Amino acid sequence: MLIEIRAADDRLRGPKAVDAAPILTSAYKAAVDSPVDLSRLRLICDYIQYRHNFRDAVELRRVGSWNIEPDTAGSEGESWEVAIDLRRARPELIDTVVKQALSEDGACERLALEGWGAGSRSLIWGFNSLYWKALSLWEQSTGKGYESALPGGESDARNVEAAHELIQRLFSLWDDLAARRALPEELYVLELGVGNGNQARVFLDELRRLDRERGRGYYRRLHYLMGDYSPHVLELARKAVAHHGEHISSLALDALRPTETLGFLRYKAFLVYISNVYDNLPTDEIVRIGGHLFQVETRAVLSQADADALAASVNAASHELPDLIARLLRLGPELLAEVEQEHFPNTSDAVAFWRKAWEGLRLEERYVPLVELDTYVVAPEVGGELLRPIVEANGDVRMHISNGAAASFADTLPLLHPHGVLLCHDLFVTDIHQYLNGFRGPGKYDGSVVNWVNGRLLGAIGSRRGFDVSFAPFAYRAGANVMTMTARARD
Repeated sequence: MLIEIRAADDRLRGPKAVDAAPILTSAYKAAVDSPVDLSRLRLICDYIQYRHNFRDAVELRRVGSWNIEPDTAGSEGESWEVAIDLRRARPELIDTVVKQALSEDGACERLALEGWGAGSRSLIWGFNSLYWKALSLWEQSTGKGYESALPGGESDARNVEAAHELIQRLFSLWDDLAARRALPEELYVLELGVGNGNQARVFLDELRRLDRERGRGYYRRLHYLMGDYSPHVLELARKAVAHHGEHISSLALDALRPTETLGFLRYKAFLVYISNVYDNLPTDEIVRIGGHLFQVETRAVLSQADADALAASVNAASHELPDLIARLLRLGPELLAEVEQEHFPNTSDAVAFWRKAWEGLRLEERYVPLVELDTYVVAPEVGGELLRPIVEANGDVRMHISNGAAASFADTLPLLHPHGVLLCHDLFVTDIHQYLNGFRGPGKYDGSVVNWVNGRLLGAIGSRRGFDVSFAPFAYRAGANVMTMTARARD
């Protein structure tokens, strides 16, 4: 039996440490007392920092067999992984829960809301999409704005000092190009994922102030493009920057394929600014165990107790929930209330159903062999061969592929002016060892999904396309996990 702890030092020693010893002792005893072949058992302990997430304190994962010959395939080659969240685990309960998970009956009964599939195609991304499309209804129901779920209660994008420094660099570039008579008449800046418009307002206010001081006339030539998936968010942003109206354009777009909407901007953007977008895009995960690669398959579930309570709250049977939830994600709360009056007399009832379903939502996981990494598609025109040097250089590891972030990043780079820069603030994994000493998602931020982003992979994508990609800690909030990624065309 292999026992592994994936937690940062400050979770295991010091004043905030978790006492992992009794948890491990209880789990070990339960495993030894179970009928499972211990040579095929992995006990993985981590610390899930997201109080709202998709796991119970103990989860069981089936690890598929790499025996691919017809006469050797089957359950005999399978192994198991027991995952324990050290933050929530209680030693007095672990013994019972682990025994239950490893028993022939498996874990506690759950209602599956979908079949098994790659994580990037999970139902949770339907919930994530609905959150942004119907954000105003969610905020009305909770009485809170979405930014309140972020660390510190607000986005890092509104920092005036950061905006000032960024604009100074832009002015220096524009001055240099102007001196060489190479500065275009129209100066384009693009923001992807505009939030409530605070970043745009801070940036534009500061740029206008500095331009008035210097008398360059750059503000007059500026075109600031705001792109977002959510109509509600775009409307908030438009109101926030209304006093800059003639310099602003707002566009609804798909973050995975920005050039579908912004093709006219190719090679024109001096700055592409992105904050807390990539961590909110669909992702797969892969695992390397003993030299073999596996893909993490997931399925969304509700505990039977949660399913029964949720169904009763809308005058339905629990077996009707998968269809009702699918219709919610397809239609949204308002239309759902119109077509399902029996279950949702009004929109508020549909929103309450949405929130309760999201609260109870869990992900079951299993590992299936990934035989041909080179044929795996990370994103359009990004193949799995880019992953090989990353995943094979770090021993046994589980990591995100960040498919959505990879697609968005690769599709955005062609929008940059030859002297332009892409600047992104987000939760980046820049050293694969980080996957070995902490939990990197998925977690729940209010009604949305958060995963840390595989920065090593984005760096490889940029390099292959002729861009230098660098990472640095976000300089304007002490102790933040946020990193700043910078990409610019290689000299």
